[in-house]
Amino acid sequence: MFYRLSGIHHTRYAATRQLWPLTADRWQVALLALLALAAPLYLPQLYLSSYLLPWLIFSAATLALTLLMGLAGQLHFGFAAVMAIGAYSSIHLVRAGVPLEFALLGAGVASALIGCLFGAAALRVKGLYLVMATLAMQFLVDWVIVNVAAISGGAVATLQTPKVRFLLVPVDGLVARYYLALLWTAVVTLLVLNIKRTSFGRALVAVRDKDYAAAVIGVDIFKYKLLAFFTSSLLGGVSGAVLAFCFYQAVTPSQFNFDVTIQLVAMALVGGLGSVIGAFLGAGFVLLAPIVLLNAIARMVEGGWLDVSTSAMAHIPLMLYGAMIVGFLLFEPLGLAKIHDNVRKYFLVWPFRHTQR
Repeated sequence: MFYRLSGIHHTRYAATRQLWPLTADRWQVALLALLALAAPLYLPQLYLSSYLLPWLIFSAATLALTLLMGLAGQLHFGFAAVMAIGAYSSIHLVRAGVPLEFALLGAGVASALIGCLFGAAALRVKGLYLVMATLAMQFLVDWVIVNVAAISGGAVATLQTPKVRFLLVPVDGLVARYYLALLWTAVVTLLVLNIKRTSFGRALVAVRDKDYAAAVIGVDIFKYKLLAFFTSSLLGGVSGAVLAFCFYQAVTPSQFNFDVTIQLVAMALVGGLGSVIGAFLGAGFVLLAPIVLLNAIARMVEGGWLDVSTSAMAHIPLMLYGAMIVGFLLFEPLGLAKIHDNVRKYFLVWPFRHTQR
C-alpha cells in the first residue's frame, strides 16, 4: 500500500511545512487538478454549466465563510449580502470602463469595507448578538439594492453582465467562464490552506477558542477580528462577482437573498467548519443532493416502485435531504470532512488491529 506514514523522515523544516507531505496526497491532488482542467473535454455542457460551474464558485464562497466562522469563530448570517455587493460593484465598474481584473479587485474591496462596518459589532458582542448584527446587514443590503434604482435598476430589474476579457482572453463562452471560475477557486483554496499555517491563522484560532486568553498572551483581538471580517468579505465579494460573470451572467436582487445565506452556512456546517476539503464536500452536498434525490424519486415513480402524487414527489427529496443533514449533525457533528479524515486515517495504518474501534 502506498498510503503509509512509514518511511517519511523530516530532516528539513521545509519538509515539515509541506501542504501534502504524503506522496499519496500529492498524487490525489494532481489527479483532481488534471480532472478539473480536462473537464470541458469529457463532460457534457449541461453538466459543466449546471453542476460543476456553480459547485466551484459556491465552494470558493464557502471557503471565504469558513475562514471567518471556522478559523476565527465569528458567526455571519449576512454573507449573501457580501456577495451581492461584490456582484453589483463589479458590473458597475466594468460598465464604467474598468478592466475585469481590477473590477474583481474593486468588488472585493467594496465588500470588505462594508463588511467591516458590520463586523465591527464583533468587537463588542458575540454569539446570538453577532448573528443579529450580521443579519441586519443582510436585510439592509437587500433593502438598498431593491429600492435604490441606481444600483439595481429596481425591484424586478435585471442587470446583464457586459462582455469582458480576463488577461486579454474573451470571457464569452462556457469554457472560458469555467476556467475563470476554476482559477478563482484554486486561488482561494491555496490562500486558505496557507493562511491556516501562518501566524495570522494561528491568531484567528486563538481568538476562536478563547478571545480573552488570546488577549492575555498578546494577540490583538481588535486587529484580528477586523482582519478576519475584512479578508472573508473580500474573498466573498470577489466570489459574488465571479458568480455573476461566470454563472448567472445577469444579476437580480432575488439571487442574493437570505435563503442563499442559509445555504452558505449549511455548506460550511455540513462540510466541516475550518476544513478546506469540507467546503467542497459541503457545497457539493447542498447543491447536488436535492437534484440526485429528485431524479432518484422520479425514476422510482416511473418504474412503478413508488406510487405517490406529483406534489409528494416534489417534497419527498426535500424531506430526505433535511433528514440527511440532521443525520450528519447527529452522528458526525464535525461534518463530511471528518468522515473523509476518518477514512484517510484508517488507510494510513491498515491492516493493523489498533485501527479497529
